[in-house]
Amino acid sequence: MSSPAPFFASSPLSITSQRRTPKSRFTYKQLHQLKSYSPQTPLRVIAHVDLDAFYAQCETVRLNIDPSKPLAVQQWQGLIAINYPARAYGLSRHVTSTEALKACPELILQHVATWKEGDEKWAYHEEAFKHIATHKVSLDPYRMESRKILKCIKESLPEKEQRVEKASIDEVFMDLSAQVYTILLERYPELGGPPPYDDPSEYLPIVPTTVLDWKADALVETGEEDGEVKDPDWDDVCLVIASEIVRDVRAQVKEQLGYTCSGGIAKNKMIAKLGSGYKKPNQQTVIRNRAVKHFLGEMKFTKIRMLGGKLGDEAVAMFGTDKVRELLEQPLEQLKRLGDDTGSWLYNTIRGEDHSEVNPGTQIKSMLSAKSFRPAINSFDQGVRWLRIFVADIFSRCVEEGVLENKRRPKTINLHHRQGAQTKSRQSPIPQGKPLSEVVLFDLAKNLLAQIVVDGRAWPCANLSLSVGGFEDGITNNKGIGGFLVRGEEAKAMMSNNRSSISGSEPPAKRRRTKGNIKSFFGPPSKERKDFDAARAVLKAHQESTREEEDDNEEPDDEEFSAPPLEESKAKPMTPTTNRHESMDDSFGARTSPSAQLQIKAEPLPTQELRDHTPHPIKQQPYQLYQKKIDTFFCDKCNIHLPITDRSEHDDYHVALDLSREMRQEERNQPLPTSAVKKTPVAPKPSRGRGRPPGGGNGSGSGRAVEKGQAKLVFGRQS
Repeated sequence: MSSPAPFFASSPLSITSQRRTPKSRFTYKQLHQLKSYSPQTPLRVIAHVDLDAFYAQCETVRLNIDPSKPLAVQQWQGLIAINYPARAYGLSRHVTSTEALKACPELILQHVATWKEGDEKWAYHEEAFKHIATHKVSLDPYRMESRKILKCIKESLPEKEQRVEKASIDEVFMDLSAQVYTILLERYPELGGPPPYDDPSEYLPIVPTTVLDWKADALVETGEEDGEVKDPDWDDVCLVIASEIVRDVRAQVKEQLGYTCSGGIAKNKMIAKLGSGYKKPNQQTVIRNRAVKHFLGEMKFTKIRMLGGKLGDEAVAMFGTDKVRELLEQPLEQLKRLGDDTGSWLYNTIRGEDHSEVNPGTQIKSMLSAKSFRPAINSFDQGVRWLRIFVADIFSRCVEEGVLENKRRPKTINLHHRQGAQTKSRQSPIPQGKPLSEVVLFDLAKNLLAQIVVDGRAWPCANLSLSVGGFEDGITNNKGIGGFLVRGEEAKAMMSNNRSSISGSEPPAKRRRTKGNIKSFFGPPSKERKDFDAARAVLKAHQESTREEEDDNEEPDDEEFSAPPLEESKAKPMTPTTNRHESMDDSFGARTSPSAQLQIKAEPLPTQELRDHTPHPIKQQPYQLYQKKIDTFFCDKCNIHLPITDRSEHDDYHVALDLSREMRQEERNQPLPTSAVKKTPVAPKPSRGRGRPPGGGNGSGSGRAVEKGQAKLVFGRQS
């Protein structure tokens, strides 16, 4: 019996399997997703460029100083930027300028530019650190250089294949996926053909035998023994191409503007940002996909974006570690103790997963100019002078945003005011019907400050900030409403006729009655009154100018500005209670001391009337450039601090108050006459007949006496 024939059915498959061409880990679909900047493809390439000690570099370039010399940027007595040669001496931003000079005698200290009252532009002033009370810091020089750098970066990239996001004044993200895709197809034409079987889910061919040049970059190790000898895949090729692009961008910035910067190249924004700070200065780091786990495992997770604040502190307290490597051991259920969404996000983040996109449309949403006063400012005039500086600062930045060309413009203006522990805010819309100018912004800002002053308790002011927000794209090539209205002399004549007819039909404005005040018997008006009058005049002028600009012929409102009543005021009265002043109501017509008048119910005279009713005319005080600290005294009766200049007036107030109280008490203690306290017996109420009025019988008798010009009427039956 012959032996059975061998079974060869599986042999061809085995041979085919052995001869199958090796494939990549990535598909054609993932490759072609690069050109659409898809955040889902594992071949994605993101770069982060970070300027080295940016503020210090700006001053080095501006002053043409040798970059190898130690330099620090000074703001008042502190340091806000230190270049790398100075850091070699152990200097940091936590030391003062005096301490820095002791540690490094050859250190070059350059103070930031400042705004000064009367100047139309910021400037570098000599010994600016001595004038903290009268100068304001300006970062405009650094903003200008930042815009130049961003422009240079964009010009270094293909116009149709660039996606650049300005992350901060000295940071830029770049999504290089589309540009890498184009270069990849040029270098490897076989990738441009159709996938096998026209199936985009088919895997790419292996990378041709080629040497990837990593020598010019700081390459993060994989942490594996054979990690460096593994055959490269297409994600490594993409990163090599991206590193070449970033190297060229950095070279262009250095050549054209003189600035050095560091770069990070990885598969997403989070890892790229960590990479740019991995090797500094003037280097770039590539984090391959296979090295992400090792790269993050050696770090503290508090260095990751969004984990450096309260969330990071909470995670450290909950899990007892700040190392990514140890946090990786925690399961998802444990991480969700921070919250379901937060736990899931943290779980993916520490594993290097981040699908956030590079947003090239990032635009400025608001602009802020602020100043903390040391010593505090104490008058409306001082506040107005600082507002002029704030407005000049903000408007110069608005011009750079295209306000003059109506490309973009803000919609609202906000003023924040801090007095002690109390913060007040006022907001106003910016008129959209006319061009935005520095004068318009200044008038709006001054009006907002006047509102705060009229509300009371505005001084001393420790911090003042002005901001504009709600930026939106302007509309161009539209015909304004002015094109549909009459102009020139014809318009003036029409407005004059309308106003004369309206004013002729209106009754005269009622003169507001004002109560007497103890202050009218003593000296000139106090400083608080002058501030109040100045603020009220600003409000009234603003209201009148607004009325003139209205096109609906609305009748003017004759209401005058006055301090709000106690129940409507948000500020607390300076005195603990108003009962102590009740005895003054009849004698002097007011319940408050002159120093506290602005804080509680009052109806002050207009400015002109106040001049007419005071013994001494109000003198226009000249502007003072320097803030002066007010000397105060403490009134134990009112439990408040008051200016020392008002002490005599305040003492007279208490003397009058005590005198009034004594007079009232004497009146209460005086015995009344006997006849006044004797009760008059009440007569019994007479009975009423049907149809008869009360107090009368048949029309006669002891009823009520008939008044002059009246006659009694008889009701009922007549005989």
